[in-house]
Amino acid sequence: MKKDLNKNSHLSFSEQVYQLLLDVPKGKVTTYAALAHALDSRAYRAVGSAMAKNRLPLIIPCHRVIKNNGEIGNYALGKKTKEKLLKLEGIRIKDGKVLDLEQVLFVFGK
Repeated sequence: MKKDLNKNSHLSFSEQVYQLLLDVPKGKVTTYAALAHALDSRAYRAVGSAMAKNRLPLIIPCHRVIKNNGEIGNYALGKKTKEKLLKLEGIRIKDGKVLDLEQVLFVFGK
């Protein structure tokens, strides 16, 4: 189920991504593609760009956004910091990839 943000059409794409990302709880991750899809878009790179521009990384948890293949991806404060934050939230990581991805992947609309 896609998030109905039409009522928030005054928000930029990045702001819509940030708002949606607030739904992802500690101990869960999402992907760039899943965020785009939840906004009825295929703009995966634009989601990545929004993550890179996030000025409030501890409030808007962009560290919870990973690649489709489970790799943790980049983070404004560095990959090591991203990995530490995810591990603090209970996400298991090995060799830069999230383990048990199916179990920790947040599904929008559920």
